[in-house]
Amino acid sequence: MQTYGNWDIQEIPLSSPYFHQKVERFLAANGLRLEEVDLYMTLQNADGDILAGGGLSHDIIQCIAVAPEARSEGLAAPLVSRLVAEASARGIHNLKVFTKPENVSIFESLGFRLLAQAPKAVLMENGRGLERYCEYLRGLRRPGVNGVIVMNANPFTLGHQYLIEKASEQVDTLYIIPVREDLSQFPYTERLEMIRSAPDGLEHSSAPSASVMRRPRPANPGSNIVVLEGSGYVISAATFPTYFLKDLSDAAETQMHLDLDLYGRWIAPALGASVRFVGSEPLDALTARYNTLIPNAVIIPRLEKGTEVCPVPVVSASRVRGALAEGHFREAASLCPASTHPYLLAALAERALRLELDTPLKPGLVCPRSTGSHRDMDYALMQKGISAIRPFFSRMALASSADELRQQGIDAETAMMAATGGVNTHRGAIFSLGLALNAACSLLDRGMETVHFEEDMQNRLGELAQAIFANQLKDSELHSAPLSGARKMAAEGYRMLFEDWLPFYRNLLRGKETLQRMLLRIMSTLDDTCVIHRVGFERAQEVKREAAALLEDFSEDKLAEMCTRYAAEGISPGGAADMLALTVFSDSILNK
Repeated sequence: MQTYGNWDIQEIPLSSPYFHQKVERFLAANGLRLEEVDLYMTLQNADGDILAGGGLSHDIIQCIAVAPEARSEGLAAPLVSRLVAEASARGIHNLKVFTKPENVSIFESLGFRLLAQAPKAVLMENGRGLERYCEYLRGLRRPGVNGVIVMNANPFTLGHQYLIEKASEQVDTLYIIPVREDLSQFPYTERLEMIRSAPDGLEHSSAPSASVMRRPRPANPGSNIVVLEGSGYVISAATFPTYFLKDLSDAAETQMHLDLDLYGRWIAPALGASVRFVGSEPLDALTARYNTLIPNAVIIPRLEKGTEVCPVPVVSASRVRGALAEGHFREAASLCPASTHPYLLAALAERALRLELDTPLKPGLVCPRSTGSHRDMDYALMQKGISAIRPFFSRMALASSADELRQQGIDAETAMMAATGGVNTHRGAIFSLGLALNAACSLLDRGMETVHFEEDMQNRLGELAQAIFANQLKDSELHSAPLSGARKMAAEGYRMLFEDWLPFYRNLLRGKETLQRMLLRIMSTLDDTCVIHRVGFERAQEVKREAAALLEDFSEDKLAEMCTRYAAEGISPGGAADMLALTVFSDSILNK
């Protein structure tokens, strides 16, 4: 704790409702609102009243305010200095800050320089981040008429591809800048891969690494399209602040002007860009307004029904995300180029895992309000496990061999164990979903319609599993004993999935009990090695019979009673949980 005069600088624990509300009241009194921050530091008087406060969100200083009665005390400078020191201790040495124009001199005195300004806000920085990014851009600049598209591609659709194709026809060089901020359903790395892999002949710029910027390696030397790395200087949390303005509509307008001022001052000149292309926006009023403010903008009409490349009414990424949320792969895929399909599959695999985790009253299993029979994991830890393996789903889908698929699974498991502190939350799901992702992707490569032939899916699952086992086991092991348990089920292409679980799932009336009933069905038909390992084969058979009986005479009270008993006995049907996720995922890609 550092002391300046009679004031102590200390961190406020925002996890406490009391202190969270206290900071909210302080900011509201100063015309601000509390944004998501990693920490919040304050200066308080002897009575505990906040006189000055400021937050840090990774590399952004925000929520800076000083109470009117203390503005002559010079508290802002020591407070900001403390936040800069906290960031430095975390290895962050290039900080951005948003503040009101009247505070510019304070931050300039602390080594910040102005990057962009709007009537009610300024963006400043104390490092060379923007300078280095512009050096990277200038290294890619070409002569002639240059244009830019900034896109989120969440995910990359036929509409994005259409926009790129039409824009590239109007300039000598078209630069595509993906939004780097990881606040979208699809992470930045996947969105960048989708953009790079979809259109023909795009050049791919190498990622800026520290202070070294490398030239791109063109996929097609004759291409006039270059995909750049995104940055925190184009449509990001850094260029769209909202924390210091009370009126959200006013804040949105300020954000637009701030972002566009930075683009016009730095990004466009670095690329020699004289035009910026955007798609027409009939659905999002905020984006439509932003487009009207862009200087030298060319608006290309949105891809709609009746065009050569798409028969649907309106192509939009939001519509794709909506289809994925409902588990409709066919609808989502119809709006995207084939190169996006593996990433749609990855999103559906994550959806299946989260639906399983979020299902309440699962006997012996972790759910939002119970740890079931587990003492080493809870809901939050399971969420960490899912987040850790999510980046590997698209890689599993795209794996070109059983060996590569197996290695991706090993890497996913390593990431999971690192995120959970060594707790196995999803090893079984990594294996089964990895097989399903790769099988579905390989069938899609043969043509959209083949993925609906369930026998093809089952055969491919079995082939992949057998290939992995053949490479894992020594010849003597492979021939001396037959496969059993989970391995046998995988080698058979998950026969029960297609013969029993999917038909049962499709006949259920969808509601809040759907996944609970589906879990009971799987429990009643599966020799769950997780249960056998914990309580033995005989008790595991009883578990199957109990699940069947409850399914026959289902009630929430009886299910709750089973949850209590199984938690006390230490019974955890983890294999059934994995198969529930596999069933949900398989249905999403096989349904019509």
